[in-house]
Amino acid sequence: MRFTDYKILFDKIMAIDPKIRFATIFDMKGTVLHSEHREGVENLLSSDESKKSLQLAINAWRSRNEVSEKIGRGKYALVEYEKIKRITMPIDSDHILYITTDVEADHAPIIYRALRIKQDALHSPEGLP
Repeated sequence: MRFTDYKILFDKIMAIDPKIRFATIFDMKGTVLHSEHREGVENLLSSDESKKSLQLAINAWRSRNEVSEKIGRGKYALVEYEKIKRITMPIDSDHILYITTDVEADHAPIIYRALRIKQDALHSPEGLP
């Protein structure tokens, strides 16, 4: 998948629900491939805090993968904070999708649809990188 294709994946994710505030796609080295806030949404974290949050997500997925041979690969992780919900999911072994929503968002359909979009992208002729 070329860089522009990350934008297509991003657009599909953002179209799932208007309560999605932010989405970013990054690799396991922390390189951001595409990232945007929904128009009119204020960023709650500074640039440095955002980078740290992405690094924490990478470390969490690495930790989860340590036991994957016994319990299977993780599909997604959901954390609810007082102000937002954060959903992370591996796209493949080298890329992570990171989504934040308003706290009142119904996360189950968002997760389900994001998983479907990811699967469709993985099985499309263009594939992922």
